[in-house]
Amino acid sequence: MHPTPPVLQVQDLRVEVAGRNVLESVSLQVSAGAVVVLMGANGSGKSTLGLALAGHPRLRVTGGRALLAGADLLALSVEARARAGLFVSFQAPPDIPGVKNNLFVRTAVNAVREARGEAPLDAFDFLGEARGAARGVGLPEAMLNRPVNEGFSGGERKRNELLQLAMLKPRLAILDEIDSGMDVDGVRATVDLVRSLRAQGTGFLVISHYQQLIESLAPDAVLRLDRGRIAQSGGLEMVHDIARSGYVRAPAALEA
Repeated sequence: MHPTPPVLQVQDLRVEVAGRNVLESVSLQVSAGAVVVLMGANGSGKSTLGLALAGHPRLRVTGGRALLAGADLLALSVEARARAGLFVSFQAPPDIPGVKNNLFVRTAVNAVREARGEAPLDAFDFLGEARGAARGVGLPEAMLNRPVNEGFSGGERKRNELLQLAMLKPRLAILDEIDSGMDVDGVRATVDLVRSLRAQGTGFLVISHYQQLIESLAPDAVLRLDRGRIAQSGGLEMVHDIARSGYVRAPAALEA
């Protein structure tokens, strides 16, 4: 009997943005039901990693590979990556004027259900589930009938990302500073949702600087990205060390 492969395997991934090497060589893996936290100074390449895995057209993968549940993720279109179970939250979720939130989320959910061989949700069943998910993440039910993120506050945009996550139940979720702009209740809702989904087998790669969120998530591993490479790995003790000393240390400290 062969062991189940990690839900995400990234090996020697190299990425260019506008002709500049941003990721020099990144290797990591996330198992089903695991939470891996990615930390790093601004500009270290954290968001670039998430966008490259999602297939952002402005990024060019120049080497390495990425597997989602054993399948070649980089060979898939953006849409196929989502249907295969990849979810990436935006650090700054955009507006989609003219597209109602409930229609947007229902279309995405049914596309994923079709890829899994499941029957689509009709409007009635979807609305019941969406209302429950909205309550769970603290998003006012009225937001379901509004255009996607139009007129939403920063915290409401992030809660709307959580709503999509709750409805899609992906194999792998990459959360890029999901806590940014969130109040205490929003952070609590994030932790509760991550706990619920990881119990169902979703793997998480969480990009965050927020010590309280990271501690609450009880991650399986913490990685530090520096200059496009994984420079350090550890656990919560590494998070505490970064909180005390920061990402940049004096040369004398590095030589000690």
